[in-house]
Amino acid sequence: MLDAVLFDWGHTLMDWVADEALLEAGHRAGLEALGRRDLAERERVTARFREAYLPALDAAYDTVDEVEYPGLVRRCLADVGVEVDDDGLARFLDAEHDAWTPARRLGAQAHALLDSLRARGLGLGLVSNAFDQPWLLHRDLERLGVAKRLDVAVFSSEVGKRKPDPLIFERALAALGVEAPRALFVGDSLYHDVGGAARLGMTTVQALWFRADAHVDGVEPDFQAFTPMDVLNVVRRLTGRN
Repeated sequence: MLDAVLFDWGHTLMDWVADEALLEAGHRAGLEALGRRDLAERERVTARFREAYLPALDAAYDTVDEVEYPGLVRRCLADVGVEVDDDGLARFLDAEHDAWTPARRLGAQAHALLDSLRARGLGLGLVSNAFDQPWLLHRDLERLGVAKRLDVAVFSSEVGKRKPDPLIFERALAALGVEAPRALFVGDSLYHDVGGAARLGMTTVQALWFRADAHVDGVEPDFQAFTPMDVLNVVRRLTGRN
């Protein structure tokens, strides 16, 4: 029996298309939000971030403890002589996050897939590894028309733990009121998504429409989906209903 379907966010419902130029654009936007428009200062912030803080973000990819990104940004700014209070930091983070909007591209079939699953009476959730502030991430979901199609969305920056840690999955399942064996998880990563969900007893689907992950520590999924609508075929198979 199936009661709910949970999704990953990046490379699953939304494609994440990073661009090196957006790093500098984000810092420029953040500094402008603070009323600082000095070109040399912006260049120092970006250079310092690349040197001292970007490696920490990359290293955190396969760890379960989420990075405390606001503190990291505050330290980076202080390193180049830009001191910010809490309000200033929030303005910087808001502007920086918006500058990265072109990197977030909602899948063309995301709304249709969620609507079709909801029409089948299934609970819908999202579980995502993301270090940005939760209020920014939930705002993304609202702007992209995804929030109203979900019953719950949980980000690692809210719980302090990243997939495959069980806590982030358990938080979403508890909010849905669904036991793990009665839930389906759909995500691209064989390690973070498939591995984490499988260890809790969830049925798993590897999403292949944006990329084909082959993590050396990954777990074989129960199903593979080459298009978003292939997920519906999995649901039909599990529920025995068209």
